[in-house]
Amino acid sequence: MNKNSSKKIVSVTFRRDGRIYEFYTGNFVLNEGDRVIIETRKGIELGTVCSQPRLQDASMPNRPIKTIFRLATPEDIEQKEKNERIEDEAMHYCKEQINNKEMLMNLIAVELSFDRSKLVIYYISEMRVDFRDLVKDLVQKFHTHVEMRQIGTRDLARMQGGIGHCGRQLCCSLFLSDFDPISIRMAKDQDLSLNPLKISGVCGRLMCCLAYEYDNYQKMKKNSRGNNEEKQP
Repeated sequence: MNKNSSKKIVSVTFRRDGRIYEFYTGNFVLNEGDRVIIETRKGIELGTVCSQPRLQDASMPNRPIKTIFRLATPEDIEQKEKNERIEDEAMHYCKEQINNKEMLMNLIAVELSFDRSKLVIYYISEMRVDFRDLVKDLVQKFHTHVEMRQIGTRDLARMQGGIGHCGRQLCCSLFLSDFDPISIRMAKDQDLSLNPLKISGVCGRLMCCLAYEYDNYQKMKKNSRGNNEEKQP
């Protein structure tokens, strides 16, 4: 095996315009557009390579990176396409049932695991929803485990994607793994405008990027205070 092969990485996405993840190429020679099978925390998934292989460098985030499991076969690709058709059918059926049952919830997305062992329903609601009958209907129709998952506005922005004030794709839908706490203090310490329209993301919450350089601003201000104290008689 090539000495650097284990250090080469590629970007992979599991859904069109979805979040991008990094994986080691291992022994595989990959190109943009290749379909690959990967073991994720959700189980086996089929993804699409969306970058050329590159060497890992020190500037990359320090987080665990998994390795491509294998190349996808024609049968894998056919199964993925069938799964997407089932997801579309489940989305339409679920919307009908929600309307018929007059349930106070907004359906956001439906995801079927690659092995079809689980159907996850993402929704938004401002109140507690009794969805037991809905789950029974879904299980009976699609013959798989059904999981209802309530999400918030930040999760909604991550799933739907969009463009931020910077003109680039939303960080949450592109690479962020977790939502760190963001405070108005971060904007104040960086001398940013406190106009909510300028420091809020499409989700309506304070922009995640306010935290990116916050530590540096704190260090700069601390050093500045120290220098001023030294100058005083």
